[in-house]
Amino acid sequence: MVGDGRLSVVMPVFNLAATIAANLHETAALFAKHGLRAELVPVDDGSTDGTGAALTAAAESLKEFAPTVVVTPVLLEKNGGKGAALRAGFDASTGAYVMLLDGDLDIHPKQTPYFFEAMARQGADVVIGSKRHPRSVVQYPWHRRIVSWVYFTLVRLFVGLPITDTQTGMKLFKRAVLGEALARMLVKTYAFDLELLAIAHQRGAKIAEAPVRIKFGSKFGALKPHTVKTMAIDSLAVFYRLKVLRYYAKSEAPKKLAAPPRVSIVIACPGDSWMLQECLKAIDGQSYRNFEVIVLPDGELEKGAARHETGDEDEHVSRPSSNVKVISTGKVRPAEKRNLGIQAARGEIVAFIDDDAYPDVHWLEYAIKYFGDETIGAVGGPGVTPPNDPYLAKIGGRVYDNILVSGNYRYRYKAGGVRRDVDDYPSCNLLVRTSLLRKIGGYRTDFWPGEDTLLCKDIRDAGARIVYDPWVIVNHHRRALLGPHLRQLGRYAFHRGYFVKRYPSNSRHLSYFVPSAFVLYLFLWSLLVILPQPAVLSVELYCLWQGLVSIPLLAYFLLVALTSFSRNPLTWLLTALGVVATHVTYGIRFVGGLLAKRAPCEFIGKDHA
Repeated sequence: MVGDGRLSVVMPVFNLAATIAANLHETAALFAKHGLRAELVPVDDGSTDGTGAALTAAAESLKEFAPTVVVTPVLLEKNGGKGAALRAGFDASTGAYVMLLDGDLDIHPKQTPYFFEAMARQGADVVIGSKRHPRSVVQYPWHRRIVSWVYFTLVRLFVGLPITDTQTGMKLFKRAVLGEALARMLVKTYAFDLELLAIAHQRGAKIAEAPVRIKFGSKFGALKPHTVKTMAIDSLAVFYRLKVLRYYAKSEAPKKLAAPPRVSIVIACPGDSWMLQECLKAIDGQSYRNFEVIVLPDGELEKGAARHETGDEDEHVSRPSSNVKVISTGKVRPAEKRNLGIQAARGEIVAFIDDDAYPDVHWLEYAIKYFGDETIGAVGGPGVTPPNDPYLAKIGGRVYDNILVSGNYRYRYKAGGVRRDVDDYPSCNLLVRTSLLRKIGGYRTDFWPGEDTLLCKDIRDAGARIVYDPWVIVNHHRRALLGPHLRQLGRYAFHRGYFVKRYPSNSRHLSYFVPSAFVLYLFLWSLLVILPQPAVLSVELYCLWQGLVSIPLLAYFLLVALTSFSRNPLTWLLTALGVVATHVTYGIRFVGGLLAKRAPCEFIGKDHA
């Protein structure tokens, strides 16, 4: 049926401890009975009911079907969505053909022959199960039929896929086609199937359909508004990337690594804290395991107590485990600390992260894949606001995430979006080749902050690329609105203004000047209001003139209100206030840096992020 190739069946599983062993046994027995060489790859997507243990036990008991059928379970520590689970399963699989099959067996694997028949008959690269195939037998609620029909109609209209279904949980791929599509995937959740098929189709794969037999019964409840909203947004994003940006056609697939590189994770910090321990704990849970950790505090890390700023309980901070190397640096700047970390690094890649940030479980896994391309010198990703931040810190995160504040650089603070080459990226989430760091001499130590901007300039000047990936995520604690947020922002703005004239290659961008232009407009507008009416103008003309010059200000406040919207009135108000204060502070401090003869770079205690 599959020639000389083995069939890999990737089965995403979530909280199916009670049934997964029986489902795997049923599938393995079916394939073994018909002599189909198959590899079952069940992927536990961070289940909380013991599914992982059930998978491990089932894999052991199913050795009776080897070598015809083998079972290779994949256990993910955290729930990352269907996309992350299928990607992990694909990476663990080896078959020339890969079938994606829901682990609950709503669609039974005995229908596999129909898929291979369609692939052979139509010369297809991909075969999907379709509820609308003339030979399909499907029993599911009428309201689901309506939702499915509406979604299919919109997909056909906007995306242009020549198929009648995208969401049915059984799909067969030739391995190379699936690998090419997965390498360009950005969606992890509800629109995963749509994006996967859209990429395959745009890159020339032929897609056929096969009949399925499905009986959902009473399994499904009402669609939640959040689910509908998220799927709609993700689907529109796929359309935008496919038809407007043509991102999938231009996006490059990461080149295969010769061998998994060792990563040296470098953390510059003033001392021990609950945030450092949070960071180390998240690093210890990484899905990619070939790494070392180098912590660079001012002095020794000792046992003690530190109060968690987001709760009422004391959390005891303990000395790091033996696999973490601690280098006491004295009270020096972060750039000098990181340079010491570069010198001590034994890995081929140095991953910089701040002690007030903690990485996603797939942080290293998603980043290191790019280093198979020798033209790529560094990789960065978003620093999102953690869900456990205090309220005013979350507001600070909302301000950074506001499109009027971050504009084209919003990707730095928000997961999602597209991969891209960048010329500047902060050190709270930056991975760089060790050889390149040593070649350019590491960080310059004459500036703080701004040392990471100069590092990126040196990387680019050395002819290397810096790639941003939206899923190389760290959670970065924010400064509380207004005082701490504005003080940090003011330092960034001053140095950006200073760098515009001294190191313009990655700082002289129009967007950095916009807040200063806004402040100039506010100044001129206030003069108009304060100054008396000119004698040459009548009252009517003067009022008309005041109204005309006030239109941009009214439009600005309207945009601030719209982009800051929240159903919580206080959150809405504080975010809007933060946006305005951010623009004014940045605009003033940027001009200060632009006019300064030199930049003040004195070290400021613990405020180093």
